[in-house]
Amino acid sequence: MSKTAIGKTIRRLRMEQGFTQQGFALKLGISTSYLNLVEHDQRNVTASLLFKLTDLLKVDLAALSGTQEREFEALLREAFSDPALSGESVPEAEIKNLAAAPGAARAVLALHKALAGAREESSGITLPSGRKILLPNEEVRDFFHDHENHFPTLEEAAEAISAKLDTNSGSSHALAERLRREHGLVVRVQPLPGSLRVFDAANRILHLSEDLPRESRGFHMAFQLALLESRPAVDAIVERAAPSSRDASELLRIGLLNYIAGALLMPYAATLNAARERRYDVDAIAARFGVSYEQACHRLTTLQRAGARGVPFFFLRVDPAGNVSKRFSAAGFPFIRFGGTCPRWIVHSAFTTPGVIRVQVAQLSDKESFLCFARSITGRPARWGEPPPMHVIAMGCDVSHASELVYGDGLNLDTAAVGIGLSCRMCERQDCRSRAFPPIAHRLAIDPGKTSASPYQFDAKPGR
Repeated sequence: MSKTAIGKTIRRLRMEQGFTQQGFALKLGISTSYLNLVEHDQRNVTASLLFKLTDLLKVDLAALSGTQEREFEALLREAFSDPALSGESVPEAEIKNLAAAPGAARAVLALHKALAGAREESSGITLPSGRKILLPNEEVRDFFHDHENHFPTLEEAAEAISAKLDTNSGSSHALAERLRREHGLVVRVQPLPGSLRVFDAANRILHLSEDLPRESRGFHMAFQLALLESRPAVDAIVERAAPSSRDASELLRIGLLNYIAGALLMPYAATLNAARERRYDVDAIAARFGVSYEQACHRLTTLQRAGARGVPFFFLRVDPAGNVSKRFSAAGFPFIRFGGTCPRWIVHSAFTTPGVIRVQVAQLSDKESFLCFARSITGRPARWGEPPPMHVIAMGCDVSHASELVYGDGLNLDTAAVGIGLSCRMCERQDCRSRAFPPIAHRLAIDPGKTSASPYQFDAKPGR
């Protein structure tokens, strides 16, 4: 059996697919009582039973990892730690049981999200006209996160276009040639004050800013080709998603076209082979495909095709103010929705060493560990005197994959782990010198006669 307890995941998948416990046990060739013990993680899952489960539930082994349950648990802990919920402590066992019921968990999280949104609105996120500011980017970000940033139909659309490209002269030239031959579209690189890409449909000209680095010019040509040739595949996903607003709908459409553009520059099979060959050395992979560091990172997170999966990563893009502009996880990292992240996490220290990849084994409070690597990237300012835009791109995977990554070389995984929390308000580590806030669920232990190294001391038991 794997180290991960998968009983709740088996139960969830069984119930989602309409199997009764008795009928499911019969199909597996085991007793109902034995299945009940398995679903409560009181019996090991043998290799033969594991293969029967994947076959009967029509999932691969990765789907039995319990990723969804762990993510729900983290989000529910955050929700139940909200002071607005009267400060009542919810037992860990109840959180785990609720996380195993995805419908109920989503409902609770939706209510908490609505509560947080209402608080934001009451705190002044309303224009003087009275119109409320909606956050369509959050809706779109959640959509990509929920789909683990992998869309099989878009991969197929990209492969259909790639099959028609002559890449012998390089991908950028091939993209420009197809735009010209099939769509009568000319690409011009020129000054474009205030813009990076402008499509003049009437004159069939794609204007690209001379400020764009070469790899970004290729991406914008790929985006334009996807817009012209893959719109039906994108529109089908947008229609099924049914975004809540026009803005969210258009942002989602652009995000999906970006996905196809990335797949055109880095075809799935070739990227997976390069990733395995270079052991996920992002700089080396970016150089092979002529893309930027961020583009390579983004593409590596999409390699989740059934039967041909890469290492499952989480991805995070954050600015120096701590604003998260992109996040998604196929690795089970439990991102929180509100509040800042842990100051001990490498995501923040990477800003101090521009352009250098920093590596950390980050261990959460539940002892789950992730191999993380992060690097800052700096864009060009619009004009002299303005600060250049800077972000940190962070990725990570379960530490069990460390041997597959160059970033795991030389690490003593038994001693290298750095304890982090999801946020100070949810973290229960008592010896942290970097703590910015006390944990919400615990009562402070204030002693005028003692000054401790940690800014806040608190009782180990939850406060009431």
